[in-house]
Parts: sequence; structure tokens; C-alpha cells
Amino acid sequence: MTAIAATPRFVGTTRTASEFAGTGQMLRLYLRRDRIIAPAWSLLIGLMPALQVVSVKDLYATQQQLDSFATTTAASPALLAMYGPVFNSSLGSIGTWKAGAMYAMIAIAAVLTVIRHTRVEEETGRAELVGATSIGRFAGLTGALLLTFGAAAVAGIACAASLLAADLPAAGSVAWGAALAASGFVWAAVAAVAAQLSNGARIARGVALGALGAAFAVRAVGDAGNGVLSWFSPLGWCLQIRPYAEERWWVLVPLAAVAVGATLLAYQLLRTRDLGAGLLAERPGPAAAGRALSGPVGLAWRLQRGSMLGWTVGFGLYGLLIGGAVNSIGGMLDDSGTLQDVVTALGGSDDLEKSFIAYAITMLAAAAAAYSVSSVLRLHEEENSGRAEAVLAAAVGRVRYASSHLLFAIAGPAVALLVSGIGIGIVWGATDGDVVGKLGQSLGAVAVQLPAVWVVTAIALLLFGVVPKYASLAWAVLSAMIVIVLLGSLGTFPQWLMDLVPFVHPPKLPGATFTLAPIAWLLAVTIAGTVLGLAAFRRRDLR
Repeated sequence: MTAIAATPRFVGTTRTASEFAGTGQMLRLYLRRDRIIAPAWSLLIGLMPALQVVSVKDLYATQQQLDSFATTTAASPALLAMYGPVFNSSLGSIGTWKAGAMYAMIAIAAVLTVIRHTRVEEETGRAELVGATSIGRFAGLTGALLLTFGAAAVAGIACAASLLAADLPAAGSVAWGAALAASGFVWAAVAAVAAQLSNGARIARGVALGALGAAFAVRAVGDAGNGVLSWFSPLGWCLQIRPYAEERWWVLVPLAAVAVGATLLAYQLLRTRDLGAGLLAERPGPAAAGRALSGPVGLAWRLQRGSMLGWTVGFGLYGLLIGGAVNSIGGMLDDSGTLQDVVTALGGSDDLEKSFIAYAITMLAAAAAAYSVSSVLRLHEEENSGRAEAVLAAAVGRVRYASSHLLFAIAGPAVALLVSGIGIGIVWGATDGDVVGKLGQSLGAVAVQLPAVWVVTAIALLLFGVVPKYASLAWAVLSAMIVIVLLGSLGTFPQWLMDLVPFVHPPKLPGATFTLAPIAWLLAVTIAGTVLGLAAFRRRDLR
């Protein structure tokens, strides 16, 4: 009886072990596929807090200036909502304040990495081919999580080491690195759960990134208020570790608990569903397609409308926050002549409020370019999945098909930026008693940035048309541009390198004088890149 009773336990253990068979091979495959992307995002995110500290050290040379900055920031709900609280006026706390955005950036990178190696593999059918060999059911998910956890750990180690190299206290540096890695762990696990819910990568990304957006909103509302609501957000927990301000190491415990719990849930959900299927039932569609789907533009709208709505809402909310922070900028800069010089140089005006608006809109334009790149790369995703081939087999030309998605890559950022301009103008104007005037200035400021955004759109299309295998390098190009803009304002890079970034060329409205020449040049580059990209796609073979 004893031997018989032991048999089921032995069989269950063997079955569990077999489900993880081949994990090492899958991890090596994923490491090879991400040998450039994973190290790039982990090191870039990991080193960004130290770069922020170096810049702040140059801008605020005395403790009095740091104290004034902390006091002014704490009095601005809009700034607290954007970046979180400042817990004290030490160099470490002030220097890494804005770098708190890296907690969300590593979350985005983790989500995209996990879903790319799980749900995308199932959607394209590659997971089924691999699973037909001696690869266990859990091997793919385990390999994706190990890769993402490892990249997040590298980011955390790089963060701690670089902060130590910047002569900051060891405890705060290690706490910052641990919080950064923990954020990556949590959102990688959340993405693993999202990958089990739908049979499409697009919906899985939407679920995970939607959860991240909700966490950011909860954190922002909480930090702008009494701080209680922030404790309901993992992003708020990362800030509450309080590096350089009497570190709260115990906050790592709930972060670890969420990461472990979500990971176990993902494995349980994977065990209970069929390969290629999702746990969320798909809504049955109508028997026949409507007139809106009668052409490639209607199809592109169907595929792009969700992301367009999400980005537009996010830009509108961020515009409201920027408009609310304008009145605080003077107090933040009064004691730092160097920082005033930087802001006026970036904003193109001696008026600090207008220069701040111009600088903030430049950063919004970079974010709009990210939206545009994602819209263009939808073409890449459709081609890789084989759906583009089915569409092009009908009476649809390649240029017409690509242009349908390009339409939303151009119009989508324009709508999002204009909505953010409305938000900035309304709040800014309400505080100054001149809503109509400030609204017009804000809309003009976002409008002149659109040609710079479209240059990045053309670069992404050109990469897709000429070298489709490396179309995702558009993300690396955009990331390099953002780094150059952020650090170039401190004189870090030569002028010829700065001139390669399209975002530095538009007139710095609302404070500067409008000039047409840079707008014309940016539009010319956009048209040339777009034409070349479409021509290359028309002539090459489908992958």
C-alpha cells in the first residue's frame, strides 16, 4: 500500500519536471534573439539615474539651492503627480527625483520583452513547432521570465554601481538599484499573466500596459494628495523605498510578494489553457464585415484605434499636469543661475515659464515619436504574422496598404499632441486669467514640433522598407535622440551631433520667434524618407 500510494506523487513530480524540460535551450534562444536589445535597455535605464545626479550636481552647487528646490517642489501638486515626492533635500534624493520615471520605463521594457517571447511566439505558430519537440510546456515562459528578470537585475546592479561612482551614499544607491530591479520583476510577472489571457499579443500588451497606466495614475493622484493612494500602486512602492532618505527596506517585501504571486498565477493559467488560446473568450463578430472594413484604411483603423485612444488620453492628462506646473517653475529655478540658463537655452526664451513650456513640449514630441514608431512597426508585425500576405493577395497594392497604416502613424501623434496642447493652454491660461491667449500659444508650440515627429516616422518606415529584419532599430534611434537632447543641453555633445536630432530644430515656441526654414527642411526630410521607404517596400520580397 505504501508503494502504491507513493506512485502518484512520483508521477506528479516527473510530470512537473518534464514541463520545464528544455528551459535552458529556450533561454539560449531568447538570449541570442535579444543579444542587442536586452543589454541596451537594461544598461540605458540603469545608468540614467546617475546621469541625472551628475547634471543636478552641476546645476545646484550649494545646499541652500537644493533646499529651495525641495521646498518649491513639495508645494506643487502637479510636479508631485508627474515625478513623485521629494523626501529630503540631499543631493541623492534631489538628483534622482526625476529619474523615478525609470521605474515605469523598466516596466514597459519588461512587459514588451515577456510578451514578445511568449504570446507573440504562440500567435505566429512558432511555439507550436517548438512544443512538438522535447520542449516542456513551461519552458518558453520560464525562459522569457529568466531573460527579463536577468536584464532587470543587470539594470539594478548598473544603477547601484553608477550611483556609488557618483559619490552617493552606499545604502541609498543599493536601495535605488533594488527598487529598479524590483519594478522590472513585478511588471515582467504581470506581463506573464497578461500573456495567458488573450490569444493575441496586441491585447496582451494592452492589458499589461493598461495595468501599468492605472498604477501610474493611482500613484500620481496619491502623491498629489495626502499620499495614501500611492500605497495601492507598485510604482508608488518603488518610490516609498525612499533611497537617500532613511531607506525603507521592508517595502521590497510587498514588491517581491506581487512578483512571486503573479508568476505562480501565470504558470497556473498556462497549465489550464490550450496552446494558442486565451482565457478571455473572444467576442463573436458580425456575420459580414461592415463598410468601414471595405478597404485597407478601415482595416488599419480597426488595428490602430485602441492605441490611438490610449495615447491621446495619456497626452491629454500629461498636458494638464504640465499646465499646472508652470507657476512653480520660477521658484524652482530662482536659486540656480545655471539651471535657468539650461531651461532658457532649451526653451529659446528668457521667459522661464515659456521656456519651460517649450522644453516640456519637446519631451512630449519625443513621446509622440514613440507612438508613431509603434504605429509604423504595426506593418512589421502584420508582415511577420503572415496577415499582410493575405491582404496583399487581394486587389490591394503595397503602397496603398502601407500608406493606410502610415496615415495613422502621422495623424495619431498630431491628434495626441494637439490634445496635450489644449490641456496645457487651458490650465496655464486659467492660472493667468488668459485662457484664449495661452491656448493659442500652446497649440502653436505643439504644432511646430509635428515635423520633427514625422522625421522619426519616416526613419521607421525607411528601416521597415529597406531592412525589415532590423526595423525595430527605430526604437534604438529614437532612444539615442532622446539621450542626446537630455544631455546635450548641458554641453555634453558637440553641436554637429545635436543637429542630427530633429527635435532641436523647430522654433521654441511660445517664447521664441517663429521661423519657417527649419519646418520646411524637416518636412522635406520626412517626404524623402517616406517616399524611399514606400518604394523599398514595394520592390522587396515579403518576409
